[in-house]
Amino acid sequence: MTMRVLSMGEAMLELSEQAPLWALNVAGDTFNTAWHLKRQLGDGAEVAYFTALGTDPFSDRIAGFIAASGVETRFIRRDPSRGPGLYAISLKDGERSFTYWRDRSAARLLADDATALARALDWADTVYLSGITLAILPPEGRHRLLAALVRARAAGRRILFDPNLRPRLWEDAATMRDIITRAATLADMVLPSFEDESTHFGDADLAACARRYGAEQGREVVVKNGGQDVLLAVNGVLSHHRLTAVTPVDTTGAGDSFNAGWIAARHRGLGPEASLAAAHDLARHVVSIRGALS
Repeated sequence: MTMRVLSMGEAMLELSEQAPLWALNVAGDTFNTAWHLKRQLGDGAEVAYFTALGTDPFSDRIAGFIAASGVETRFIRRDPSRGPGLYAISLKDGERSFTYWRDRSAARLLADDATALARALDWADTVYLSGITLAILPPEGRHRLLAALVRARAAGRRILFDPNLRPRLWEDAATMRDIITRAATLADMVLPSFEDESTHFGDADLAACARRYGAEQGREVVVKNGGQDVLLAVNGVLSHHRLTAVTPVDTTGAGDSFNAGWIAARHRGLGPEASLAAAHDLARHVVSIRGALS
């Protein structure tokens, strides 16, 4: 059965150092997942990206890259007064940090048009978003998006959510925790990263994180832990799995690709352990190259 996935968020220009020069690419957490998901499922999925871009040449470049990857662009809005965001990757021993230029990003307005938002959600059977999707929006945009997701779930859409905690994007920690928790309660699947969750929610261990996100109520939760180990919660059953250690070249996009591998494998009907292996294999490949996409 062909799955219709609507991934929502911000696709940005990415500067990745390729000494002695810098390479200009396109990336962004939810777009990375959409890109990998389309490659994983091929004709088994229609994948569309929901965002806003400007009308400038760099926005055109992003839209063209998205279309060339096989991801549908029909739900991308254009705003002539804004442009795309930009980030640069700094690496130290394979671990990345980012510098962002996104204050005037058109994607901050992605939830402004309620009609366009409803049309996109009506098209999909599966909706994927992250905490970054919500963090970049003004408060009224967040509430508009959350209300639209409530209606989408009531209409039978599956909601997949990566909390992807980035406190610098939020007004304050309390707002971040509140909005993330509200979004997670709408989700059928939650894909958190333990290091961030323990820092900002105080989870003592992976199981505590899974339980807080509703694992024992039947929500599917995959708690990532920087490639070291993973806790799976499927149908209320929690299981802990050790992963093969990897020496990364660049960890940019590791979690995004892992999410795509897991979602694709589950869609193909694979069990939890086989899905975990597929997700880990994809993430291992991604961290072996520079930049978010290969």
